[in-house]
Amino acid sequence: MPSTTRRRFLQQSALAAAALNLPRPATAATVTPSALRPLPLGAIRPTGWLLRQMQIQASGLSGHLGETWPDVGPNSGWLGGTGESWERGPYYLDGLIPLAWQLNDPKLKSIAQPFIDWTLTHQQPNGMIGPASNNDWWPRMVMLKALTQYHEATADPRVLPLMTRYFAHQLQELPSRPLQDWGKFRWQDNALSVLWLYQRQPDPSLLQLVRLLHQQGWDWQQQFARFTTTEPVTRELIKATDKTTKGDFSLSTHGVNNGQAIKAAPVWSLVSGVPEDRAGIYTMLAALDRYHGLPNGMFSCDEHLAGRNPSQGSELCTVVEAMFSLEQSIAILGDPTLADRLERLAFNALPGAFSPDMWAHQYNQEPNQVECSLHKKPWTTDGPESNLYGLAPHFGCCTANYHQGWPKFTSSLFMQIPADAVTGASEGLAAIAYAPCTVHTKIRNTSVECIQTSDYPFRNTIRLTVNPAHPIAFPLHLRIPSWATNAELRINGLPQPKPTSATFARLHRTWTKGDTIDITFPQTPILVPGFNNSVSVERGPLVFSLPIGESWVKLRDQHLTADWQVFPTTPWNYA
Repeated sequence: MPSTTRRRFLQQSALAAAALNLPRPATAATVTPSALRPLPLGAIRPTGWLLRQMQIQASGLSGHLGETWPDVGPNSGWLGGTGESWERGPYYLDGLIPLAWQLNDPKLKSIAQPFIDWTLTHQQPNGMIGPASNNDWWPRMVMLKALTQYHEATADPRVLPLMTRYFAHQLQELPSRPLQDWGKFRWQDNALSVLWLYQRQPDPSLLQLVRLLHQQGWDWQQQFARFTTTEPVTRELIKATDKTTKGDFSLSTHGVNNGQAIKAAPVWSLVSGVPEDRAGIYTMLAALDRYHGLPNGMFSCDEHLAGRNPSQGSELCTVVEAMFSLEQSIAILGDPTLADRLERLAFNALPGAFSPDMWAHQYNQEPNQVECSLHKKPWTTDGPESNLYGLAPHFGCCTANYHQGWPKFTSSLFMQIPADAVTGASEGLAAIAYAPCTVHTKIRNTSVECIQTSDYPFRNTIRLTVNPAHPIAFPLHLRIPSWATNAELRINGLPQPKPTSATFARLHRTWTKGDTIDITFPQTPILVPGFNNSVSVERGPLVFSLPIGESWVKLRDQHLTADWQVFPTTPWNYA
């Protein structure tokens, strides 16, 4: 960082600290190390069925959205136009960038690049980024997430200086223009990008900014420590309660806000260093499961928390944001059980909300979904189009945001184990979730390729092939799911000690090119009791569904795509 920029940043930090009555940052500030380190975008490439899904996504709406939806078209405010200038351009980019670079797709990159270039070349003199037509902190939080991924994939030298200037501006402005509305409830996404920059440029002023964001943001830990939203949220309850909470009730019970907040306590724990903060995620998930949990791993939110009835819906935005929160929380905490939930969302809730060709999606998806129509639904606050398949049913946020689901899941299949100078633990690699892919990384400056070959979760066997550039000793940790009580491991065909479920199996040896690890996860179907004596059938990470005949009825054309109602053609009301 140039000395003049750094000096100005520190001066602004001091002003902000004074306004907050907080001490000035110490000269040697630190953060609590994360248990695992996400690999940079592009280090993990999909293969097999996962590659096919992402290719379908690229051929569907993800690769053509700007051609059929003006909100991210050539007049977007995030391209310098006069069109939509709030969250939709950044949302789209946040999923398009990882999809483009994981597939190494020139067309997708050419769609993303103008958004990136406009943002990087139109920073205002005071450090603000984005369209001048609004100054909401929230959409900038999303654009920063997109830029961090882009920098990891390209090392574009423009990104870090832009973020440095922006965070200096934010630190100066927040005392007089604090977080509000969506930004207040999604502060943790902002903090995540600040900490990303701190890892690369450890300026203590950045930690001061994280503390300020936490102070101004919604206290999610307090909400779930004293959780009172134990019944479905209704329009009438929102109207009555928002009068006394000044709108906080509706935003604190909003599904997407809760999905994004799953990572709030772990992210804050990196700065606070407090064990109770690290545990905050478990209190939140336990409350959501108890009062609003659904069989597919989601909690209900149509649009607000809606109870445990499996005929309630979950917003697609919430699915992908909950996945991202879990991915970040796994990295921070190193807890393999969080990946069980991540896989359940990825293999059930996520694909259930797309049409097979990914040219249409749902806003709301129900686990007990027998008809997708304009008929009256049991939604808490959403409208009649909410579970149609289409371009932008009910509201367009999911149209812009769902693209991040598969790409960010791919980015989280493996993570790096950092070296620990205190314990002497060696740098290594951890398998977090299972899907076919190829990993290229470096361990102690040695190039290592790891190939995961599998039809998991549809089959119960996985093969990992390790190909280091030369023989090297390092730990390889393999997540053993909580449901895999009799898992088996073999290295080069030789049986290994039986691993324990809900842990990482830790293999530390000298690896040579062509070494194989075969994993078998016995998957026995089980019955799981649910709401009102209902039962769901599970096998490993998959939740079974009853096949129902489908009649797709076009409601309207939407240029390149269409909106559809889907009606059952076979009996569905079995008992």
